[in-house]
Order: sequence, then C-alpha cells, then structure tokens
Amino acid sequence: MSAILLAGFGGQGILFAGKQLVLAGMQQGKQVSWLPSYGPEMRGGTCNCSVNIDDEPIGSPLVTAPDILIAMNKPSLLKFVGKVVPGGTVVFDSTLIDTGVERGDVNAYSIPATRLANEAGFPKLANVILLGYLIKKTGLFDREYFLRHIKNSAPKSKPELGELNAKALQIGYDYED
Repeated sequence: MSAILLAGFGGQGILFAGKQLVLAGMQQGKQVSWLPSYGPEMRGGTCNCSVNIDDEPIGSPLVTAPDILIAMNKPSLLKFVGKVVPGGTVVFDSTLIDTGVERGDVNAYSIPATRLANEAGFPKLANVILLGYLIKKTGLFDREYFLRHIKNSAPKSKPELGELNAKALQIGYDYED
C-alpha cells in the first residue's frame, strides 16, 4: 500500500499531482482514493491531498500516517514531516524550503523543483517535476508508464500540455542530487 500526502500552497498544483497518481494507479487496476483539502483562500492558501493506492480495498481516504510526503512549501513540511511513518519517504522542493528533514528514520530527498521549472520555462510545473523525482526515488510507478500516462492526461483540445507535463516529469526524473 502507498499512503501519500501531498501538501503546499493553493495554486502549486497539489491536487493535480495527487489526481495524476490516483489515475495512474486506477489504470493499473489498483484500488485508489483521492481526498483534497484546502483552505478558504483559493490561491496562496493551504492545500493538501490524501492519496491511497493499494491492491486491497481502502478503508479510509484520509492519510494520517503517510508512507510518502511530498511538500512544496516550508509550512507543509514542518506540519506533516512528523506524521510520516518510520522508513517512509519525504520529497520536498528545496527552492521554497530552506531547511532539511531532521528525522533519521525516513528517507528524505530534496529537489529545487520550482527553480528547475522556472529555468525550463514552465513555472507552473514544479509539481510534475516533483512527481518525476518521486518516481525515480521510490519506484512507485514505472517511468515509461507514468510518462505515457501524464502525456495522455492532457485534454484532447490541448495536447501541448501533455508534452509540457512529459518534459517536466523527465526533468524531475533526470535530476541528480
């Protein structure tokens, strides 16, 4: 089972990233759940998303003890890092988070996702860069499978979005720390 918590500010694509993980799991025949949570302020407010991907039925969609935490801002990292299960994984955006993970019982990885997205010319895709890096570090999905999935998830009327997402995913996957 993978219990994943994605967290950051509204407008960073937290819900989109969570939905992509769920859809990819569902297409593989897994049991999935997606539960968004966000503050009353649309962009700039708090936002998190619980994702479960499992072979067995899921009892609750709420992730309170994540196996994986993806944090896109410092308040989210500080709020949720203590809830990650021992042996779990934390992936965070080091462009926006100037601290590390103090816990020695989790696997912590940082990637300057926002900086990489800005440098690549698609500043709104730091979330997809983080997904690429997560897949590389955890093996949650096969890279080729997820690349095809994210490419095909773009609306038929805007196939260029699929290409941009695929490029962002590859940047994250290729990142060397």
